[in-house]
Amino acid sequence: MTDLAAKAQTLLDLHRAPELLVLANAWDVVSARAVAAVEGTRAIATPSHGIAATFGYEDGEQIPLDLHLDMVARIAADVSLPVTMDFESGYGDAGETTRRAIAAGAVGGNLEDGLRPLEESVAAVEASLRAARDAGVPGFVLNARTDAFTRAPEGQDPADTLAEAVRRCKAYLEVGAPVVFVPRAARREHVEALVSELGRGVVTLISIPGVSLPARELEALGVARLSTGPFTQRVALTALQDATAELLAGGVLPPGTRALN
Repeated sequence: MTDLAAKAQTLLDLHRAPELLVLANAWDVVSARAVAAVEGTRAIATPSHGIAATFGYEDGEQIPLDLHLDMVARIAADVSLPVTMDFESGYGDAGETTRRAIAAGAVGGNLEDGLRPLEESVAAVEASLRAARDAGVPGFVLNARTDAFTRAPEGQDPADTLAEAVRRCKAYLEVGAPVVFVPRAARREHVEALVSELGRGVVTLISIPGVSLPARELEALGVARLSTGPFTQRVALTALQDATAELLAGGVLPPGTRALN
């Protein structure tokens, strides 16, 4: 586990650095290779949604864990960069899933709370961190996710949503989570409040097309990490569908297409 421990520490250091860590999520080996080849790429993140979709499954732990882990292992074996996995809510056992993710080569992972009772969610975070220590990877970068924004009841006051996100994130940080993930927190005032309440270098966000602030602005606000979730796969699929439509309309493939595989 020496190599994995070193990669975990590298990934942790990237979150702690003043520069924003930008992760363009990759869902299979060839997409990971394409992302890793871009100058400035320092780590690879895998999306649960993207890997599930690759095999024809819906998101939400519908893909068998063995199949999910197999793809993560293939990616981790192919690239030299640290790899962090989205293991959703932990497939019923956050500790065991963390152990298996590490065995597959991951040195970080997202863990969703699904807005379950806070005590239960904190216990899952603790179980994941404990499993990483037991596996000899104490620097495992657990990205403890709260679904306060993604599952907020319709019509709920945004201030209450923000307060719940802060409450949950503080609880996860207090038990040792190195970073906390707040998807759909996209408004500037919400990002500013999260960093103010939780600290610089611990908040991670997702880039949502047409909604999120530019990466350079998030860096200035003190955000630790920006990932892309399923959206990079959607960028690729959009290009594929548009190219197909152009061909069917009598045209040609995009002339700037590069040989990336």
